Amino acid sequence: MTLSLAPLALLFMQVGPNPSAGAMPGIPDELANRPPRAESTEPQVQPRLATCLRQAANTPDAALDYAQGWRETAETDLEMAQSAHCLGLALVQLDRMGEAREIFELASAEAPADNLAYAARLNAMAGNAALAEGDMENALVLLDRAGGQALAAPDGALAADLRVDLARVLVRMGRQEDAAEALSEAREADGDDAQAWLLSATLSRRLSRLGEAQQQIERAALLAPRNPQVGLEAGVIAALSGREEAARKSFQSVLDVAPDSPQADQAREYLAQIAPAE
Repeated sequence: MTLSLAPLALLFMQVGPNPSAGAMPGIPDELANRPPRAESTEPQVQPRLATCLRQAANTPDAALDYAQGWRETAETDLEMAQSAHCLGLALVQLDRMGEAREIFELASAEAPADNLAYAARLNAMAGNAALAEGDMENALVLLDRAGGQALAAPDGALAADLRVDLARVLVRMGRQEDAAEALSEAREADGDDAQAWLLSATLSRRLSRLGEAQQQIERAALLAPRNPQVGLEAGVIAALSGREEAARKSFQSVLDVAPDSPQADQAREYLAQIAPAE
């Protein structure tokens, strides 16, 4: 190699999706009212739930009253779970994370027995509420439980998402080997989840398992060839493996597909540290 790798490697340790960084700034993503995946078995949002969720987003105090009133008249397990679901989201908006966690756990327990995927999503919301509160141990338990429910549903795509969330928590707790196992389970649950392969490559690289990292980033690139984060991570792995030309090509691909992205800014910095091609 024609460049000094020491300063470059130091920078590379901070490149790519960082499972140890604050994964959920502000309101955790899993707590947002995201539309369910098309293949999910989560029940279709009913008009009453939709009304309550809109209130939770805009007037959370009113949503608390609405959800409590709904619970008093609910006639089915699904209504009980959905009213608690909305109540939990309103509490999140009010930054009452501890109460939100308890309500999401209740909602999961109330979900219909034949809809484990919905119960899993609600437990995941409870886990992320615990994480937002800084309660790592409860977050770990709840996210692990949610992943198990998704696998039993079975809902492979949801299970993969939840195992990725679990891996992030494990890394933040310093349990990197357990995180690697959780990411392995995510890949097994949904082999087409590009994010699981990308995060696996990043973690393998941080564990100095560059051979595994290379295989994982190659799979991520097949699944998401225009993702600038994949290109950036591929360049990092190549550079640390001593494959300068491959690193240059990967960094250049980031500039080609997303020239105005933060990843492109990083790619330019790393390209400047690599000697020009002969």
